[in-house]
Amino acid sequence: MIGRAYRFQVSQMSETRETAMIPERAFRWTRREFVGALATAAGCLPGCGGHQHGGDGRHVRIGGHPWVYAAKLPGNDVTPALEQIFADMAYAGLDGIELMATALRPDDAVARIRALSEKHGLPVIGASFGGNMWDRAKHAEIIGDARLVVPRLAQLGGRTLGTSVGAAKGQKTVEQLDAQAECVKAIMDICAKNGVVLNLHNHTYEVKDGMRDLLGTLERVQEAKLGPDLNWLLRAGVDPVTFIERFGARIVFLHLRDQKADGRWSEAIGEGDMDYRAIGRALERIHFSGEAVIELAHERDFAPTRPLRESFRISREFVRETLGF
Repeated sequence: MIGRAYRFQVSQMSETRETAMIPERAFRWTRREFVGALATAAGCLPGCGGHQHGGDGRHVRIGGHPWVYAAKLPGNDVTPALEQIFADMAYAGLDGIELMATALRPDDAVARIRALSEKHGLPVIGASFGGNMWDRAKHAEIIGDARLVVPRLAQLGGRTLGTSVGAAKGQKTVEQLDAQAECVKAIMDICAKNGVVLNLHNHTYEVKDGMRDLLGTLERVQEAKLGPDLNWLLRAGVDPVTFIERFGARIVFLHLRDQKADGRWSEAIGEGDMDYRAIGRALERIHFSGEAVIELAHERDFAPTRPLRESFRISREFVRETLGF
């Protein structure tokens, strides 16, 4: 088993607020407009822009991340699949999308993605970004990429950059951690000039070995915000609840995924054994009011039993029922 698994009893789902049975042009509204009206009637504050609310009025927007599509594409480039990705995530009732940096690199990226966003009523929340920042020889390339990607993200309305610092062979040296921090600070400056907030996004390598890598960055970049992937925490042997409670206000973004007791990823969130009810209580205790994305992933030998859009829909409903967002 990878990491520590959690088991819980899934309560019977209450009647969903989704409107799949309502004709798309009912009352001359699109389906998403009608969903938005229902959300407002159910307690969404005026002008909240599709944010969901916790019991204490916290605004949390739940989007999707396209890794599960990228995993099967050459170079993990989602550009050829963007039309399907936007359509699927809109169908699933998500509030937005966190792009991957690859989608922002083509010359026509802004125009193409803006058109898809408007067509499907799906805002761009932010983008994921990464590189081997511990290697000074890579800094010019990585920072140059950030100078290209971040302004394009801002033009699309994205306001978060989930940043991964890159894995090295073995533990990083003090010099490598210094270089890593310098690169993060340079990208943070680019983000600040464009109204984007950088958050440190973890895989397992940042948080194993007593979180040596992540803590090394935070010691050097004390103003950095966090965007933890709760499942990667678990796989590295870190209790997500303890992590949430420890870092509290630093956490501005979340990646959500689930796994079964045997350590394999579940097809959708809610079909695994992670204790999302305990996670929800921890998020409530720290008054989390950032944004979160559902990032599905499947083992290479996994054969899906349903279309991805259905797994995103099931995951979205589970997050609403379990976390209240």
